[in-house]
Amino acid sequence: MAPESWPRKRGAGLRTRPVNAVSRDTGRGIAADRDNSEHAPGPVREIDVLEKIEAMQQALGRTPHLVRLGRLFSETVLLQVDEAEYYLHFEKGELVRVEAGPSRKTAWRFAVRTDAAALRAFWTARPAPGFHDLFGLVKIDRARIDGDILSLVKNLRFFKEFLALGRGEAAA
Repeated sequence: MAPESWPRKRGAGLRTRPVNAVSRDTGRGIAADRDNSEHAPGPVREIDVLEKIEAMQQALGRTPHLVRLGRLFSETVLLQVDEAEYYLHFEKGELVRVEAGPSRKTAWRFAVRTDAAALRAFWTARPAPGFHDLFGLVKIDRARIDGDILSLVKNLRFFKEFLALGRGEAAA
């Protein structure tokens, strides 16, 4: 059997444009065309993020099913919003401490890095497509996950629902 007649791998031969390519429609970069900035409200002040995390900490204490989901999660997570860093210390499903960074001494298991406008859009009561989920933000290049991805995946539902607590506080 000749190699030409073998079944091709799925997607083989498809041409894709690099992320930094220029769009024919607008003349801007492809990433600029899909940044969804019309859905993202204005910039977030650093104090807003810290206040939001503290409100989420209070809401987590009032949500017993989340504490049950995270009962095996005892890690430190870095949440980086633009240049501001926040170290979230979880102990058995409870957010016990929030430290503002940057700190080279604080070890973290995994990091979620995003920009303030994307985080504000994520925390709206009804987020736009792409801003509805942590991995949605990653897919539209508005967030990045670094570090031990296995620790995140093991506790994915807990962590995603914890981040979504900011929506309930925004609606209240």
